Amino acid sequence: MNRPWHLNRRALLRGTGAAVALPWLEAMAPGAPSPTKLPKRMVVTYFSYGAYMPGGTHGITEPKGKHEEWSWWPCNQAGPLSFNRASAPFAPLRDSVSYVQGLDHAGGWGLGGHSSGDVFATGADMQTAQPTNAISVDQVAADVHGNSTRYGSLVVGTEGGTGMYGRAKTLSHYGPGRPIPSMHEPRKIFDRLFRPYAGKQIGDVRTELRSRRSVLDLVLDQSKGLNRRLGAADRAKMEEYLDAIRAAEKRIERVDRWTHIPLPEVDETGLRLDASPKEPEEFIRSFYDLIYLALRTDSTRFATFMTESEQSTAHDVGNYSNYVLGYSGNTHDIAHKRPADFAPRWDLWRAEQHAYFLNRLAETKEGDGSMLDNTVVLWGSAHPHASHNTQNYPLQVAGGGALGFQHGNLHRFVGEQKVPMANLLLSMLHAVDVPAKSFADSTGPLTALRKSS
Repeated sequence: MNRPWHLNRRALLRGTGAAVALPWLEAMAPGAPSPTKLPKRMVVTYFSYGAYMPGGTHGITEPKGKHEEWSWWPCNQAGPLSFNRASAPFAPLRDSVSYVQGLDHAGGWGLGGHSSGDVFATGADMQTAQPTNAISVDQVAADVHGNSTRYGSLVVGTEGGTGMYGRAKTLSHYGPGRPIPSMHEPRKIFDRLFRPYAGKQIGDVRTELRSRRSVLDLVLDQSKGLNRRLGAADRAKMEEYLDAIRAAEKRIERVDRWTHIPLPEVDETGLRLDASPKEPEEFIRSFYDLIYLALRTDSTRFATFMTESEQSTAHDVGNYSNYVLGYSGNTHDIAHKRPADFAPRWDLWRAEQHAYFLNRLAETKEGDGSMLDNTVVLWGSAHPHASHNTQNYPLQVAGGGALGFQHGNLHRFVGEQKVPMANLLLSMLHAVDVPAKSFADSTGPLTALRKSS
C-alpha cells in the first residue's frame, strides 16, 4: 500500500550543475519496513609515484626537526593535526581526517616501488606465498554486503584494465589470479551504472539472461562426467574454470533480480563525461563524481579508484604534470628529480583533487550527519617517496565518524609500535560490519583510529 506521502525513488535533487537521485528515505518504502541504519561505505583511492616525504628514515618525520612546508605529511609530531602548505586543502576537514605513519605491506617490500601498488588493497605476499595476488579489501566487503545494492562494488582507474604482474592498473581482486579490470571511460561508467540495459526492454533483458543461465547450467552439468576422467592437475584447473562459471551464474542471477527494481534517474548535466587525460582536473574529478553518485544513489557501497598506475609513462595519464603544470618531463620524473618549481605544486594539485571528493561527501547531508560520516575513505600510495623504497606508505584516512572512526591526529606506528597496514584494512572492514577475524597478515584491528566503545 502506498502512503499518501510516499516519494518515488526516481525523484531528483537539482543543485549546482547536476541532478542526482535522492538517497534512501523512509518515504520511499511503500509498505516495507523502514531501514533502521544508513548505508556503511568504503572507498580506497591510490596515487602513484609516491609523495615528497623529506626527513628521517623512509620518510618518517623527525618530531624535533623543523617541518617542511611542502612535505606530504601535514605536521611532524604525532598528535593533533596542523596543516602545512602541501596539505592545506584538507585543513577545513581537520576533524574528519587522520594521517598514519609507519604502515606498509611486508608482502610488498621485495616488489620495488613501481610494483608495490599491486598489493595496496590486498596485502598479499607476491614474492613467495601468493604470486597471483589475493582478494582485495573492497571485495571482502562486497562478498558480505554486495547483494544489498545493484552493484557489489565499483572498480575504476584512469588507465583501465588489469595490467600485469608488477604493473597493476587496478586495485581490486576477486582472489588469487582474478584481478578485476578497472573501468576508465567516464561515459561508459555512467551508462554502466545508470543505463545498464542499453535501451533494451526489460522483458528482452530477462529473456537474454535466462538464455545465458541455461548455457551455463549445461556446461556445469556436462563437466561432472568429464571431471572424473581427469588427472589431479587437470582437475584443479577445471575446478578453477568452473568457479568462474559459478561466479558468472551468480552475476546473472543478481542482474535478473535487480531488473525488477527501478533504476535511479541521474541527470548527467554538469558532469564531464567526455573529459580526457589531457584535461587532468576534469578527468580526475569525473571519476570522483561518478563514485559519489554511485554511493549517493546506493547503487554500491564499496569502490576503488587508481588515479594513476605505477607504470603510467606509456599512457597519456603519465603526462598529467605537463597539462597541469607545464612541466616538460614525465610526471614520473617529479617523484625522483623533485624539480623545485614543479614538485610542490604537483603534490598540492593531487591533494586538491582528493579534497574535492571528500568535500562533496561532507557537504551532502545524511541522517544526523553527512555522507562522509558514513563513508570511510583511504587515500595513499605504496610507493612512499622520492626513492623506490616500499616502506612507510603515505596514508590518509578520512570519514567514517558514524562508523566508529575518530580523526584530527597524526598517528605514528614505528619501532616497537609498528604493525602491518593490514590492521588498518581490518579495522575498515569492521567499520562496515564485515565480521572478519583477519585480513592478509593482520595482527588485529588498528584501534588507535577507532572510538573507544
